[in-house]
Amino acid sequence: MNRETLIQSIAGLPAQIEAALSGASETQLSQPYREGGWNARQVVHHLADSHMNAFIRCRLILTEDNPPLKPYDQDAWAQLPDSCTGPLEPSLAILRGLHARWAAFFSALPDAAWTRQGLHPENGPMTLARILESYAAHGQQHLEHIRAGLLR
Repeated sequence: MNRETLIQSIAGLPAQIEAALSGASETQLSQPYREGGWNARQVVHHLADSHMNAFIRCRLILTEDNPPLKPYDQDAWAQLPDSCTGPLEPSLAILRGLHARWAAFFSALPDAAWTRQGLHPENGPMTLARILESYAAHGQQHLEHIRAGLLR
C-alpha cells in the first residue's frame, strides 16, 4: 500500500472500531476472539495503549537521533483491571484523538523524515515508514479480532 492509503487506514480506524462495537452486549465484549485470546474490551484498551506508545516513539524518532524505543509487556498490560473491566469510552476517546494527531503527524512528514529511525531492543531498527506500515496493519488485525470476538 502507498503511504497515503496507510495514513488513511490510521485515520479511519477509530470509526471502524466504533462501528464494529455498535450494539455489542457486555457478554459479547467479554468473549475472547479465540481460545486463550483477549476479549473485545481488552483489544480496544490494548489498541489505545499500543498506539499511544507507537505515537510517542514516532515523535522521539523525529526529534532525536536514533533514540531507544522502550518495549512494554502488552500481555501484562491487558490483564490490568482497567483493561479487563474498564469502560470502553475512555480508550475510544483516546483512539479518536490519537489517530487524528497521528494521521496529521504522518501527513506532514517531509520525504527525508521517513528513513529516520529508532532502535527497539526486540525489533531492531524501526523507521517511521516501517512504523506506519506496521501499525496500520496492527489496527486492522485487531479490528478483525474485535469482530471475531463479537461473533463467537
